[in-house]
Amino acid sequence: MNVTSNLRMAKEAYPFLVPLGLLAVFFMLIGLSWPAAICLALVGFVAFFFRDPERRIPAETSLIVSPADGKVVKIAPHPNGTTRVSIFLSVLDVHINRAPVAGRIGNVSYEPGKFRVAFDDRASVENERNTLEISNEKCQVSVSQIAGILARRIVCWKASGDRVARGERIGLIKFGSRVDLLLPQNVTLTVEVGDRVQGGSSIIGRINDG
Repeated sequence: MNVTSNLRMAKEAYPFLVPLGLLAVFFMLIGLSWPAAICLALVGFVAFFFRDPERRIPAETSLIVSPADGKVVKIAPHPNGTTRVSIFLSVLDVHINRAPVAGRIGNVSYEPGKFRVAFDDRASVENERNTLEISNEKCQVSVSQIAGILARRIVCWKASGDRVARGERIGLIKFGSRVDLLLPQNVTLTVEVGDRVQGGSSIIGRINDG
């Protein structure tokens, strides 16, 4: 992996970076060092938050990869018969979301809601969220991008009918969030609560072809 790939940022960073950078230059020109330093620190934070590193995507077609970086905080049966895997993203985690499987995106639904802290289990059903259903010949999964107490903007780069590859970027959530993954019964999980995962590269489960 080269240095350029590690320095990649999501385009959503630039509306923050440009004005902060200009403010830093302005304060330096008029001799106000402390405001300039604060603006430069914010530039660094924004660049860090919106980083978009390349990931090594597993090739085996039966694998399901993590849709996000973060910590697995909940694994539980869902009322619709699936298993819910919840991943909490701190403000320090990469916030790019990725497709857990290859397939076609079906329904995409946005629901407004509250902004509870993302590690609160009620966030899965009460917070603002955007849900994508992805299906292929082996399974159908559901990915929910869930806003947290700091995250006030969910970005989705895909639409119903789009085809995605496993590990492909599908969107991001700005400033602290949660991602829920609903997996069908023919998936065997390979993670436990407390595990740290990386979007696109960490294996969440395996599809049982039988």
